[in-house]
Amino acid sequence: MRFKALIALAGVCVWPIGATALDTPPLSLKTTEDLYRVCTPAPDDPQRREALDLCEGFLIGAVSYHDAVSDREHLKRLICYPTTVTRDEGVAAFVAWAQSHQQDGKFMSDPPVYGVVRGLASKWPCNERAQRGKVR
Repeated sequence: MRFKALIALAGVCVWPIGATALDTPPLSLKTTEDLYRVCTPAPDDPQRREALDLCEGFLIGAVSYHDAVSDREHLKRLICYPTTVTRDEGVAAFVAWAQSHQQDGKFMSDPPVYGVVRGLASKWPCNERAQRGKVR
């Protein structure tokens, strides 16, 4: 009998957590617009921390893949950021670019990785010197 009571109590204790999770829509990254929204959550958004972590993680992953592919395959770099650039500066560069392109339905409906590359390349474009590896 005590075991049943303990299970019932555990269910009641977990219920509010589950209800909150079910009420919160999942974060989605199908478009550049989705990524922009994830990177700019409202201060009172209950998923703010998760959204900002997802934003930063997505940008880091996209840049890491860009760097690995362009180095390993000797492909032309698309983003030539200085080695001193921080994650926050990268996120800010993407957000500024996306904010200035809100009216461009084509760019904002493209996959989010396109938006990351466009946004960071607009801030840190590659020139001939950067292509030779002087700037990363």
